[in-house]
Amino acid sequence: MAVDVLIVGAGLSGLMAAQSLSQRGYTAQLVERGRSVGGRLATRRVGDAGVADHGVQFFTVRSETFQGFVDQWLQQDLVYVWGTGWSDGSVKRTFGDGHPRYVVRGGMNRLAKYLAHDHDIALNRMVTQIRMQENSWSLVDSDGERYDGRSLLLTPPMPETLELLSSSEVPLGASDYNELHRIRFGPCLCGIHEIAGEVELPEPGALQNFQSEVYWVADNHAKGISDTTVVTSHANAKFSRQNWDASEADIIRELEAAVLPYLKGSARIASTQLKKWRYSVPLTTYPEEYLMARGLPRLAFAGDAFGGRGRVEGAFLSGIAAGNALSDALSNA
Repeated sequence: MAVDVLIVGAGLSGLMAAQSLSQRGYTAQLVERGRSVGGRLATRRVGDAGVADHGVQFFTVRSETFQGFVDQWLQQDLVYVWGTGWSDGSVKRTFGDGHPRYVVRGGMNRLAKYLAHDHDIALNRMVTQIRMQENSWSLVDSDGERYDGRSLLLTPPMPETLELLSSSEVPLGASDYNELHRIRFGPCLCGIHEIAGEVELPEPGALQNFQSEVYWVADNHAKGISDTTVVTSHANAKFSRQNWDASEADIIRELEAAVLPYLKGSARIASTQLKKWRYSVPLTTYPEEYLMARGLPRLAFAGDAFGGRGRVEGAFLSGIAAGNALSDALSNA
């Protein structure tokens, strides 16, 4: 049975689009290649009692719309304020800029699971083909499962989306292709470090220095999500791109070197896991919150690279805008 909207990707944009559609009486089917929802809202268990956010580390608010949702989450004790800024490591004192840095109780992925409630989501299913049939769409996944819908929303990182459209021979217009092809992402190499002992990082437990190759080092225990000391490190896009194909041992050595200065007393790094985010942060964005394809029936694109904001708030608002746009298109069909 065909749904109103097929959504590829169950990250923030896909989840918020599904919520917007549901509120307006339309059905949606999400297809997600990961084993869990959330995309870069990613949380991992480490050892017996450790927890680490290894994708998105926090989020800020710049719009009234997003603030309205965050206020509700605060009342529900789903999110809380970690701090208002980070030290760059040059001094121990942290200087805030007045903007709260919000985190999710239990880890960032819990927010995605909260937003996924009551939505129809097929997990661990890679979309391998898109088919356009007159005035409707269908998807085929890696298990051969087929999904049919009157509309289609694509939320994966744009390089993956364009590759899928090309392999499926979807006739995307030159103007739309050129706009979407301009979107660029930077990669990120991430370390998840289990610490035997304690670390000593500037309050509230993290440092951020964009001049360093490993620009982010954070203590998930100080953050309030881990019972044991687990540190997350992130390398910048340039370093990550240059070292993407290096050996895992060499990458881990560089990430651990950024953590070692903050070990307290006799503490040591007990283990390190490496996570690679190929499309971690949008470097070049599309100015509008979504793009509706010209000349094709109800095909839309959304994600954190839309709206010019990037990151969590951008993905969130892009999904809402795309969901509303598809609702309008369906009502006029």
